[in-house]
Amino acid sequence: MSHQYPGPQQPYQGGPAPYMPPPPPKKGMSGLAITGIVLGGIFALIVVVGFIGAAAGGGNDSSIDSKGSADRTSSAPEAAPAERPAAKPAEKKEAPAAPVKVTAEKTTFAPGVLHDGGAYTSVRVTIMNNSDKKISVNPLYFTITDTNGTKHTAELAVDENQIDTVDLAPGENISGAVTGKGSFTAKYVTYVDGLLGEGVRGNVS
Repeated sequence: MSHQYPGPQQPYQGGPAPYMPPPPPKKGMSGLAITGIVLGGIFALIVVVGFIGAAAGGGNDSSIDSKGSADRTSSAPEAAPAERPAAKPAEKKEAPAAPVKVTAEKTTFAPGVLHDGGAYTSVRVTIMNNSDKKISVNPLYFTITDTNGTKHTAELAVDENQIDTVDLAPGENISGAVTGKGSFTAKYVTYVDGLLGEGVRGNVS
């Protein structure tokens, strides 16, 4: 009995396609190679990022450091100055007395032996010798200046209280009347030692 083998299979008409085995996978890179490439890329990225960060951070550090140092310098508490002993109050030294001191005050005219009946104005003058040598006093060494600026020379012997003609030793003083002709308001008296010396003024109070 003979067997007949069927010929090549013909696709079923109108039925499902026969089962076909999947194609074999294409050969690619091994897993180890892929892992190495990924790790290398990550390392390169880390290096680049680190370089950029170092460049940017370096400038900031310097500015921060300089600013920080400035802040530390400015905010550091100042050292307290060494305490100095309290200065003693300066002793007031009295001004040396003028060699000659003249004071004057208003007084009432007292007619003397040479009074001619006219109007006269007298001033009571005190002169003090504070120098270390004697000075001369004479009624003619005085003049009276009134409030209008007019100067009046001394009239002799018309006031009975006229200042004497004397020499004053150091430390001595003398008082007496100096009289000018006319009626006026005396402002100050000027004394000149020996007529040629420097004038010393005393305001009339």
